[in-house]
Amino acid sequence: MRKINTFFSDVSFSANQGINERKILFLGEIIMAETAEKNLSERFEAAFNRIHKALKQSVKNARTDKFHKLVDLGKSHSLVRSYEVDLFQFAKLRNAIVHEKIDLGYYIAEPHLETVEKIEKIADYFEKPKTAISVAAKPVFYFYEEGKLSDVLSVINSFSHSQFPIYNEKEEYSWLLTSAEIVKWMSEHFSEDTVSLKEVKIKELYNKKFKHQIAFAPADLDIFEIENMFEDHHAKNEKLEGIIVTEHGGYNEKPQGFITSWDLLEVDSFE
Repeated sequence: MRKINTFFSDVSFSANQGINERKILFLGEIIMAETAEKNLSERFEAAFNRIHKALKQSVKNARTDKFHKLVDLGKSHSLVRSYEVDLFQFAKLRNAIVHEKIDLGYYIAEPHLETVEKIEKIADYFEKPKTAISVAAKPVFYFYEEGKLSDVLSVINSFSHSQFPIYNEKEEYSWLLTSAEIVKWMSEHFSEDTVSLKEVKIKELYNKKFKHQIAFAPADLDIFEIENMFEDHHAKNEKLEGIIVTEHGGYNEKPQGFITSWDLLEVDSFE
């Protein structure tokens, strides 16, 4: 009888142990699910805050730190324009997550994993935006004042470039020559029998009336600052013809790229 009782007692204990283990496993799955949901909400909040911080740093003269306002005011930036709809949707979801908490760490609204991954990716773009050199037109064909006009014409014929930084003998930027100015000069001088293009020096085309506004930027300057440079000139009713990108942003450095306002309009993809 002892053996029988012991046997049934062991069976009963084993059954109870199995039930308890399943309960523990089930509770563990619930806790893991709740933790995963909590992590999604926290990840979403963290990414949203990263974007908000970047907007506050990048949108000039905003006089507000409200997310919606910053997005509206920041639409002059290509990155903000690209994700404007997403940013407003994120703001709505963020309000639902934050303002409808019923307890510390407990959320009513939960973002989907896809949404969290998307906002984290966009936050990365805002924290590490494109640089000047990445959006600049390359290569830059520049010449020296003592150079030949015929060399410039060869580049125009081969590459269809229309803007050429001109440097002096001190290796310093001096002025910008454009294809329009070349055409004008040629129309005024081509009828002269004594003029030979092979003998014309670039400095002969310099005309104060066509002096262009040019700025310089280091290669690693972010696109927010580049766009602000154009905005600042526009606010002063000045046309910034372009930004010459050099290693450190110096006027006595060799140009690595050239940025116009048209280049910025084409920056619409951050994938």
